[in-house]
Amino acid sequence: MTNVFQQAASELLSRRVAGTKAPRLNELQRPNTLDDALQIQSSMIDMHSDEVGGWKCLLPLSDNQFIVAPIFSNSVQQGEICELFADNNTVRVEPEIAFVLSKSLPANPDGYSEEQINDAIGSCHMALELMQSRYADDSGAEFYEKLADCLVNQGLFIGPEIAREQAFDATTIQITVSQEDNVQTFAGEHPNKLAQTPIYWLINAMTRRGIDFQAGEAIITGSYCGIVEVDFDTPTTIDYEGLGEYQVVFKEKN
Repeated sequence: MTNVFQQAASELLSRRVAGTKAPRLNELQRPNTLDDALQIQSSMIDMHSDEVGGWKCLLPLSDNQFIVAPIFSNSVQQGEICELFADNNTVRVEPEIAFVLSKSLPANPDGYSEEQINDAIGSCHMALELMQSRYADDSGAEFYEKLADCLVNQGLFIGPEIAREQAFDATTIQITVSQEDNVQTFAGEHPNKLAQTPIYWLINAMTRRGIDFQAGEAIITGSYCGIVEVDFDTPTTIDYEGLGEYQVVFKEKN
């Protein structure tokens, strides 16, 4: 079965590199359980030419429905330009907060306390999760298949740093995304109330499964307003009311 999941990981990685949408995996390669899906993710990490640069997570939907996925280093970006694949001919992003580790948290069967995890968080940033489904819209792919493929993540854009106290208190944020005359405003609310809460679950659940978290990795924990669609090649201002704003131009990968 391991070889089958390695084949699935290889197929999903090839789609990721090309930004390709495709049908469901071959039936024999499809994960049917949480462990299957996480094994495929692990195989993708082993096969990928780049290191893990971060993670996405939310509190689990149930005991066997984790919301967790690695984000590869070569897809983590900062600066004035952000490159990504189009998804149905548009830019799709999710406004979030990124927590960057300043200390490593190795695999640990006993997990870590909230105090230890807080101590390992070095900085907090406005951030955008870059979204793209690599399954065709009509594929019929089910949850564990999507989990194996990192839950629509294609990368991460890290914006300016924000005060730690503000990030830890940010239950709600009014978020405005502006492109010339197109202004979208959202009454943002974190899906797990506080943005740092899923980190405690992530670190404990995954270190107990043998995963190491390294200093420098960025962890995002859910969008304040779902997916926002904007255009390529247009200066875009992202404003988190009371926290800060920045400007970025999205460029399409080919």
